[in-house]
Amino acid sequence: MKTSLIAAVVLAGASFAAPAAWAQTDISSAPQALNLVDGSAFFGDSFDAGNSGNTFADRFTFSMTGTVGQNLDAIVASVSRTPDVGLDITNLRLYDGSNTLVGTGTSLQSGAVDVWRMAGNNLSAGDYYIRVDGNLVSDDGASFGGAMMLMPVPEPETYGMMLGGLGVLGLLARRRKAK
Repeated sequence: MKTSLIAAVVLAGASFAAPAAWAQTDISSAPQALNLVDGSAFFGDSFDAGNSGNTFADRFTFSMTGTVGQNLDAIVASVSRTPDVGLDITNLRLYDGSNTLVGTGTSLQSGAVDVWRMAGNNLSAGDYYIRVDGNLVSDDGASFGGAMMLMPVPEPETYGMMLGGLGVLGLLARRRKAK
């Protein structure tokens, strides 16, 4: 009877401690404004040691102006010595100012090295943010870094001029061949 009571106390104590061990804490940083220089910017975050099992969803904000649409290309990576050290990037997304999902990233590699890529097409003027989600897999410090680039979408007139130029080159080549 005495051993049953001890076993019940141990089991009850383990039950109370278990949820605390499974609890995850969101250690996201405050949104960071990106400084766009000629349409490109670098971003990232670092995490202190002792955060194993915690998650993050960091936001990196930027604004676009002008009337010409922009294409966005971004890449994010984290490097660890082994897959069970550091952090795992679990998602890369692009949202507009009203929190509407505009683009989703693709994982190119995971494990000791996590690499994600994202493309957003024909974005109009307005506010946007890139969100990087992940979790820390060990108590070691960890970090991730990324880069983004905005490029203007070519206007239809640009394609017309290119086709006209190719036509002129074809005409000149044909005349030269005829001689």
